[in-house]
Amino acid sequence: MQQGRILFLTGLLAATCAHADTPAPPSPGGVLRLAGTTSAGTLDPQISYMHVTYQVEAIVYDGLTTFPKTPGPADRHAIPDLADAIPTPQDNGLTYRFHLRPGIRFSNGHPVTAEDVAASMRRLFRVNSPTAGPYYSHIVGGDACLRDPEHCTLAGGVIADNATGTVTFHLTHPDSEFMDRLAFQHASILPADTPAHDMGNTAPIGTGPYRIVSYEPTSSMVLERNPYFQQWDAEAQPAGYPDSIHYTFGLDPESEVTAVENGQFDWMEGVPLDRQAEVGRRFAPQVRITDSLNVFYAALNVNEPPFNNLLARQALNYAVNRKAIVIYGGGPTVSVPACQMLPQGSPGFEPSCLYTKGATFEHPAQQWQAPDLEKARDLIRRSGTAGQHVTIIAPSAAGHSAVATDLRDTLTDLGYIASVRTISPVAEFAYIQNSDNKIQIGLTGWSADYPAASSFLQTLFSCATFVPHSDNSVNISQFCNHDIDALMQRAATVAVTDRAAGDTLWAEVSRRLMEQAPAVPLDQARSVSLLSNRVKSDVATAIYGAVFSQFRVR
Repeated sequence: MQQGRILFLTGLLAATCAHADTPAPPSPGGVLRLAGTTSAGTLDPQISYMHVTYQVEAIVYDGLTTFPKTPGPADRHAIPDLADAIPTPQDNGLTYRFHLRPGIRFSNGHPVTAEDVAASMRRLFRVNSPTAGPYYSHIVGGDACLRDPEHCTLAGGVIADNATGTVTFHLTHPDSEFMDRLAFQHASILPADTPAHDMGNTAPIGTGPYRIVSYEPTSSMVLERNPYFQQWDAEAQPAGYPDSIHYTFGLDPESEVTAVENGQFDWMEGVPLDRQAEVGRRFAPQVRITDSLNVFYAALNVNEPPFNNLLARQALNYAVNRKAIVIYGGGPTVSVPACQMLPQGSPGFEPSCLYTKGATFEHPAQQWQAPDLEKARDLIRRSGTAGQHVTIIAPSAAGHSAVATDLRDTLTDLGYIASVRTISPVAEFAYIQNSDNKIQIGLTGWSADYPAASSFLQTLFSCATFVPHSDNSVNISQFCNHDIDALMQRAATVAVTDRAAGDTLWAEVSRRLMEQAPAVPLDQARSVSLLSNRVKSDVATAIYGAVFSQFRVR
């Protein structure tokens, strides 16, 4: 999912364990107060691709499966959620039959039925969900739904039996990641009568421990308890502690830090560079640093000059000073240079850096060392693109602006006439996705939808994820290479029976993709948040980040 740029704390690794000896937590209750710079955009869980929305909606919506909402390693796969078990695959991996847990109700009191599940899967296509193509089109009937979303039926692909509470899925080919994809928020189960259009500022009805009761995109969101929620699995969807959760938007990061320090808010993420020393010195026990699978990168539009030229794309990869990017990110404790679009710790990751001093495609380095400006300038000369105008589109936030300025200076050194245009972070992600806007460089980031190589490589760079004229086209580079697509499909197929062999193929995909250079990977970061002293216990995971239902406040 789209990941905003976060500025990180230096030298605070020990703070991750600072809360291990906290006293016994208080009784459930109270108001949890969150502070954020920007709002969540659309609240429709089958459309939204913003990290802030994913965090909030993890405690509002459920799928047939989910990811654990308890601490643990980053590579944990899906567990049962609304379904009572992970089904055994039938027909050589083409058929899965789920049985719903009995007694689960939506927040309006209506019971969850098998037809709600089938309708939710159809709605995925009808609302043009960003992942309908790469994640769900191999459900029988899915291709027809992509061609004609309005009349999507998934006939023969999703069969609901309300009498027995079972839902049967038929696939066109085996998928080793199908349970993980059903756990992603776009497969949230909604009432069957949910309108088949983007719900925007109105939150659809869900099944989780909280419901969104008000939302003003420029200022605030309020969540209250779902009166019909009864915990069915403490790992999949634990009961919540706060009585309500108040999220305030529009504060600048400086104000957020001060407000949390003063106890006016209980949580914020992203500490400005000029406040890091202060926070580390005075509030280390209230700092949380969490490993996550993410990459911050510059998407290069392969269909617009100058980056429709492969040599120009490769040149920028050689020229970028990733050491400076790490400094902007808060230093090496919480930020590391990224040489590929597959982050460290992800299945399929193998150390390989093509674009660094001393490396060649035949003999890549293990990690990034330094920029190679001499090679970059030679590639620009050979490309014939020097002198062209290049505009970098970046979110209007301090961390993004520093990186964008550095990229502008690098492009100028290479002979381009470069400039930066900043846009509100919520609007920027939609803007750079739409091919009608003809962006050249879009500065953005991506967090794992689930722990798999395809969550980065196939989602961001497959032919199917480029949707022209759409704000929901996560292939911002507009990259389509049928040979690489075929290799991605082969990796996914092999992983059905041999996950290790599949991961080896995904590592090859990563190398082949970087040879084509549709993006400039910049860095990978650890998630950092600051808590008030009212918070007596909290939970964070690699996939969801903070699990707000598990915060206990005094």
